[in-house]
Amino acid sequence: MKLFLPLISATLIVTLSCNQPQTPGQNKYSFNIEIPDSLAAGVADGRMILMLSTNKDKEPRFEITDGPETQLAFGKNIENLTPGKAIEFSGEEFGYPIQNLGDIAPGVYYVQALLHKYETFKLSTGHTVKLPMDRGEGQQWNKAPGNLYSEPVKLEIKDGGNYTLTLNKKIPPIKEPEDTEWVKHVKMKSKLLSDFWGRDIYLGAHVLLPKGWAENTDVRYPLAIYHGHFPDDFSGFLTTPPDTTIPCEYSSRFKLDCYNRIVDQEAYDFYKIWSGPDFPRVIAIEIQHPTPYYDDSYAVNSACQGPYGDAITYELIPYIEKMYRGIGKGWARFLYGGSTGGWEALAAQVFYPDEYNGCFAACPDPIDFRAYTVVDIYKDKNAYFLDSKNKKTPRPAQRDYLGHISCTLQEVNYRELMLGDKSRSGQQWDIWEATYSPMDKDGYPKRIWDKMTGDIDSIVAAHWRENFDLSYIMKRDWKTLGPKLKGKVRIYCGDMDNYYLNNAVYLTEEFLESTKEPYYDGEVDYGDRAEHCWNGDHSQPNAISRLRYHRMFIPKWSREMTKNAPVGADLKSWKY
Repeated sequence: MKLFLPLISATLIVTLSCNQPQTPGQNKYSFNIEIPDSLAAGVADGRMILMLSTNKDKEPRFEITDGPETQLAFGKNIENLTPGKAIEFSGEEFGYPIQNLGDIAPGVYYVQALLHKYETFKLSTGHTVKLPMDRGEGQQWNKAPGNLYSEPVKLEIKDGGNYTLTLNKKIPPIKEPEDTEWVKHVKMKSKLLSDFWGRDIYLGAHVLLPKGWAENTDVRYPLAIYHGHFPDDFSGFLTTPPDTTIPCEYSSRFKLDCYNRIVDQEAYDFYKIWSGPDFPRVIAIEIQHPTPYYDDSYAVNSACQGPYGDAITYELIPYIEKMYRGIGKGWARFLYGGSTGGWEALAAQVFYPDEYNGCFAACPDPIDFRAYTVVDIYKDKNAYFLDSKNKKTPRPAQRDYLGHISCTLQEVNYRELMLGDKSRSGQQWDIWEATYSPMDKDGYPKRIWDKMTGDIDSIVAAHWRENFDLSYIMKRDWKTLGPKLKGKVRIYCGDMDNYYLNNAVYLTEEFLESTKEPYYDGEVDYGDRAEHCWNGDHSQPNAISRLRYHRMFIPKWSREMTKNAPVGADLKSWKY
């Protein structure tokens, strides 16, 4: 079709200008949020979040997501809270997915407010920062004990309206799990981390003991270290059959009905395998290491989070091995995990090559920052849009196995910015900054890119490369690192990972397969059309294989660990 472009008259120009869309924030709404004195005690700083939803069946605080089903939220910092003084939202607060409160359409909404509490930390660096301390929930702002919130109220929002909400609820504490015959719970104060944060900081772990541990008191055991997101107890282990009276829950991700019962059945099956006659007798642990920035630390030493790598490797793990009769040597430990845990497994193996004898890294977070999901932080100028002089094409953030996109990088970063500035959202992109970035002059992480515009800071990117780009570091240091990693690196990823994590795996595999003196002698494998978090199992759908990390990797490691075990190592006493 051919287009004709006639000259535009002055009259037409005037007509067009008179029909321009409304300017942002033209509607005027205001909200006053009150906090009763009885609940305000001990609250000084935090992030106030105002939420509006059209879904009457769920609280708005559980409806703020990256996908198209998300509802509306606006965030505002609270500093030095004045008792009795209402907190006003007048339209200047940053929002998601609509940035300006005045741009929401008039109508009926279910409205709720929540205050995510911050605490003050005096760091060993001399900086003072205000951050949300984890309180047993794994850094979930909408579930954190001690946070104040209002009950949802149905309101008709219209231009010029002024509305009042009262934070009349307080999220209760979370009960800690109890020890059982099989699972024990460890909590220890870390001197390294306490010194950094200027207050007592604890590390924890859920410990799964092997069959016969109590009877075989002269046996010492290898240690299987599973990295993942803040487990509330040892995951995937259930000593009783699934409760069929519990209502079925549908998994929209896997399109499976009663998926909760499938999960429980897999956990019970693992218990039967673990306690059966042929499973390797090892101690398996899942680590709890939340920080004020996220539900876990990424298990490495960090300028902004402190020496978590050293604390886990040299304080927590020896503590557990001493308590539960671990062998206590690097050749008798291995790492496995998926997603964040996949990155951590590979990172710990790379940064502490003598302390661990192998890693199984499934669907790892970006292990090569040339593919920081879909951004090359070294070459690209902007994270949110493709580099172009004449158009703005958004970069995607999440897809399904057919490539259908549900959100963009700009959108997910704007959700984080609404939840908290200075990398304080407790979400994915902010924790990568808190882990990889140098500390800024105010004590918070330096941004890898401007959170509003997406413009990338090349100086920060260079710091990331030298300190945390795992592919680059292995290549840079292969002459000395290679001999220590030979036979220890195994990576698995679906080629349709929802977060494009396979892109970095391709680049890493290219390097690993080129290695010489020595050849890396490991494994990299991909699942055809497999989403996040595929872990190397070609025999089962992702909905099942993701539930079988322990039963997959522990036997595989026990068969292969002899390659790097020293002469005279005890390879028999624990194989009863």
